[in-house]
Amino acid sequence: MATVGQDTLNTRRTLNVGGKEYDYYSLKAATEKLGDVSRLPYTIKVLLENLLRYEDGVTVTTDDVQSIVDWQKNLGKEAREIQYRPARVLMQDFTGVPAVVDLAAMRNAMADMGGDPQKINPLSPVDLVIDHSVMVDNFGDNKAFQRNVDLEMERNNERYQFLKWGQGSFDNFSAVPPGTGICHQVNLEYIAKTVWTADIDGKTVAYPDTCVGTDSHTTMINGLAVLGWGVGGIEAEAAMLGQPVSMLIPEVVGFKLTGAMKEGITATDLVLTVVQMLREKGVVGKFVEFYGDGLDSMTLADQATLANMAPEYGATCGFFPVSAQTLEYLTFSGRDAETVALVEAYAKEQGMWRDSNSPDPVFTDTLHLDISTVEPSLAGPSRPQDRVVLSNAANSFTELLETRGKAADQKTEYPVEGADYKISNGDVMIAAITSCTNTSNPGVMMAAGLVAKKANELGLNSKPWVKTSLAPGSQVVTDYLNKAGLTPHLDAIGFDLVGYGCTTCIGNSGPLADPLRNTINDNDMICASVLSGNRNFEGRVSQDLKASYLASPPLVVAYAIAGSMQIDITKDVIAQDKNGNDVYLKDIWPSNAEVAEAMTFLNREMFVERYANVFAGTEQWQKIKVDDSKTYNWDANSTYIQHPPYFQGMSKTAGAAAGDIQGARLLALLGDSITTDHISPAGAIKADSPAGEYLTEHGVERKDFNSYGSRRGNHEVMMRGTFANVRLRNEMAPGTEGGWTTHYPSGDVTSIFDASMRYQDAGTPLVVVGGKEYGTGSSRDWAAKGTNLLGVKAVLVESFERIHRSNLVGMGVLPLQFKDGDNRQTLGLKGTETFDITGVSGGISPRQDVQVKVTFEDGSTKEITVLCRIDTANEVTYFNNGGILHYVLRNLAAE
Repeated sequence: MATVGQDTLNTRRTLNVGGKEYDYYSLKAATEKLGDVSRLPYTIKVLLENLLRYEDGVTVTTDDVQSIVDWQKNLGKEAREIQYRPARVLMQDFTGVPAVVDLAAMRNAMADMGGDPQKINPLSPVDLVIDHSVMVDNFGDNKAFQRNVDLEMERNNERYQFLKWGQGSFDNFSAVPPGTGICHQVNLEYIAKTVWTADIDGKTVAYPDTCVGTDSHTTMINGLAVLGWGVGGIEAEAAMLGQPVSMLIPEVVGFKLTGAMKEGITATDLVLTVVQMLREKGVVGKFVEFYGDGLDSMTLADQATLANMAPEYGATCGFFPVSAQTLEYLTFSGRDAETVALVEAYAKEQGMWRDSNSPDPVFTDTLHLDISTVEPSLAGPSRPQDRVVLSNAANSFTELLETRGKAADQKTEYPVEGADYKISNGDVMIAAITSCTNTSNPGVMMAAGLVAKKANELGLNSKPWVKTSLAPGSQVVTDYLNKAGLTPHLDAIGFDLVGYGCTTCIGNSGPLADPLRNTINDNDMICASVLSGNRNFEGRVSQDLKASYLASPPLVVAYAIAGSMQIDITKDVIAQDKNGNDVYLKDIWPSNAEVAEAMTFLNREMFVERYANVFAGTEQWQKIKVDDSKTYNWDANSTYIQHPPYFQGMSKTAGAAAGDIQGARLLALLGDSITTDHISPAGAIKADSPAGEYLTEHGVERKDFNSYGSRRGNHEVMMRGTFANVRLRNEMAPGTEGGWTTHYPSGDVTSIFDASMRYQDAGTPLVVVGGKEYGTGSSRDWAAKGTNLLGVKAVLVESFERIHRSNLVGMGVLPLQFKDGDNRQTLGLKGTETFDITGVSGGISPRQDVQVKVTFEDGSTKEITVLCRIDTANEVTYFNNGGILHYVLRNLAAE
């Protein structure tokens, strides 16, 4: 149910496109009252339109709108907070499952309050793409794909059954089944429209297509002029339930691109260069907007490749305005003519169109790259911003061996049990064409196929120790590789299809063969992976590999053939052909003309046909049986999906405002830079952890533990994994590392989860105290949800990361900030203290002072004043209701 504001500025106008009328909120009309906006960055124009459309005098005021226009005066450095409402929400299955769990629980709560459960639906369109669960267990033959799909369905049947129920039960919610593609590529090729429409009060209203997503690489859609970025699950749930996302008006860094790429240079080489430059510039929390005549020579897919890696260069987004390339791509990828015509007319009318005559916007800061200077590149061995020129890759790896004390072992060969070869440090163990960054780009995918073709025709193959895989971002990729005749060549050198989804890039690379793992680990070897992904942090791709390099798909194929990072692939022999002749990289590298010729096999009909039945799914998906019920039939025995307790016993009205906190105990006493990685459950589940013990008690064998990510729909697992990161240091349990604390008054050193349960059984409220920059990192929903379920009523720190602070409020946890020079050290906190927090009862106001009385073990006390970091009137409402979902639920129940 789309809504709009009051439009007190009278900017609503009508646009006629092809005989059809669309209402829209005119930036030209706003100019007449608020000032010129023609030189605003395109992204800021999108924010301006959003505030014009939702201006209601409460969440969005005319002063908020004026502050957007005045951006040109302060260039985004005012740090004013606004309430932004994206058009839609994009989810992948890891992060989407808990959001659907919450919706299902809200339906139960609505029924318990005597209301209609069918009132609980997303109010903004939600698309969930199941793409994060397929793993590369099988590879290198024509049965790998089906075997991996079978394993995926077997492992995830409970989760998929639940998501399929959601697909059938909720309005405004669609689930794209497994085996279809990566959420970002499906978004680019099918879901996004660049200009969105909704029927409101009998009128069709047009506005910029915008989205937030529960995956950081949602930014890829910026390449199609759709403003979007990744958020935490709580923010995404708020957005899909019609609530605004709080954000600061950003600084915007303009990145000017000029010139054109040289022969043999790929979009991946360009993006790795851009990542390095922007990381050095420093754009964290800022918007990046690309401009300059270099955009004219770039394909839309190249633009999407650059936009995709905004998280790697640290920006909120990496935006490309609407241009002729946008229209061309929309048409080519199967969008209808009416949509394309509206995009062109709307963008030109609103001053959101870019061409050679467009004036450059005003930016907070700028930097420039002549694209013709880009060189072939890799990034590694462990960070996306650590670009290595290809010609220096071998020397760079030698330096890595030296810094890790392995120089003496550089040439040592180690035998592998049962194999007729030996392996050395630097050998490439995984070569994976994977991830949305590159598999969405036909140019680099065709180039990979051409490298495989040339190599196969020479009789080359991947080295026998290399685990090869091809995981396209959509089925369209398979179609055009087939049509171009390149699939048989990819298969011949080991790059058989293994699945459609996000595989190696998120660590779903599957295990290495035991003999290889044993040799690597027994000899403390530094071996490598080469992948066409966007992240290569140590241990992410494989626990057995200490070096990972990001590369273009054709380079992935070349390194699979070379088999080692110690080979200078630009000049050394990489293999011998079937006649024993030396083969060099130049012998198998395609020309730009050859890539262009291969691209002619890609056509519009491939997109139209593949996406015609995008929601049908595989035969296995279609066989999943679900109840045709409006409320979910929770299975008490499920270890994947459980009914969360957030709404149990909830009344129709909020009642009295949240009360003061008396006699609270410390659950954790933490230092600076505690990230959401420290707080939120992630990665493998250890057998001796509280979560592992829970699964064992419920009959799950260790081999079937799966990961915290796959069990995000079970709060029992996730709360046991909160504050359980193996690198967490709790000052209440000195000498320990991990999720440990000391319970008081007993003095027992125990897990944070077990201590929490003891305190909650005794009715004791809990507090977490920390240092500076609390909650930095990815804005994970479970960092706030887990904190809530552990019985933590308040978090008191020196400073917060903005999104985690907002998420705490969204879960009814009171965020407090030290002031007047106070902190845990000046107070001499040890964890033995109790806390009384007053000034909350009777109604709280944004950023008010709150009193905290600390009672020490010897009975002495100290009172301090702290700042309540509930920053807006909206947040006060959420907090007084016990959280944002409670607020929405009560509003719907009252209708």
